[in-house]
Amino acid sequence: MNKLAFIGGGSMAEAIISGITAKGILNPLDIHVINKSDCDRLAFLQQEYGITPVQQMNDLLAGTKTVILAVKPKDVITALSAAKAFISNDTLIISVAAGVSMDCIEKIIGRKTSIIRVMPNTSAAIGKSATAMAINELVSEQQLSAVMNMFQTIGLVALVEEQQLDAVTGLSGSGPAYIYYLAEAMMTSAREIGLEDHTAKDLTIQTLIGAAEMLQSTSKSPQLLRKEVTSPGGTTEAGIKVLDQLGVHDAVISCIKEASRQSKQLGENLSEQIHLESMRLK
Repeated sequence: MNKLAFIGGGSMAEAIISGITAKGILNPLDIHVINKSDCDRLAFLQQEYGITPVQQMNDLLAGTKTVILAVKPKDVITALSAAKAFISNDTLIISVAAGVSMDCIEKIIGRKTSIIRVMPNTSAAIGKSATAMAINELVSEQQLSAVMNMFQTIGLVALVEEQQLDAVTGLSGSGPAYIYYLAEAMMTSAREIGLEDHTAKDLTIQTLIGAAEMLQSTSKSPQLLRKEVTSPGGTTEAGIKVLDQLGVHDAVISCIKEASRQSKQLGENLSEQIHLESMRLK
């Protein structure tokens, strides 16, 4: 992979760029990025990571067979419509646009090509992403191996069926935000019960790290680990009872299901947009 082209330079693109440049698998100059009309954003990415900023789509896609589509779902039609004239049959499209199916991508560009849908999360920036990917039938073993290797440098990678990606989006794609939400609440409560900000932050972060590493290092289930911490009549039991009373367990389940549903809805909305646009052009 001599040149990697990014369509989109937002937070997810930056997370991936940060991860792969930190691991040294690509020369930053070989990473070319276009980002709508935001020149300040491109300037930042160039200064921070040494990438090559690009203003025109034909310049971005010239001489590359690997394109990462890293735009918001609502911008996919505009982005791919601008790019499709420069995408050939042997171009590999790696899409990180949540909810946007391979079928939608093919309809927009008007041809069959190799497509890998990838759902990383923003922990890619520190090499700790939980990434899932799905492929179409045109992806070669060589292409899959290269993309797997690239994303393994920024974390764990799981190969799934495309229809499972909406669930992945709700679970691990949006997952870091749920953990930050929990950390925010923990730090706020720590301040309210008398701890200084820096102490609250340090203890909260280490607690989350320790719990995550316990889950990773043992075969024990989360339920068993929780019970081992929860002594009858103790402090943990008192706290857990409040969480149960407030329905936090069910709320987390509903949260992930709703995020997954939204991912599916975004894809369905985009499919309808493509259909209406094709009818308009007839």
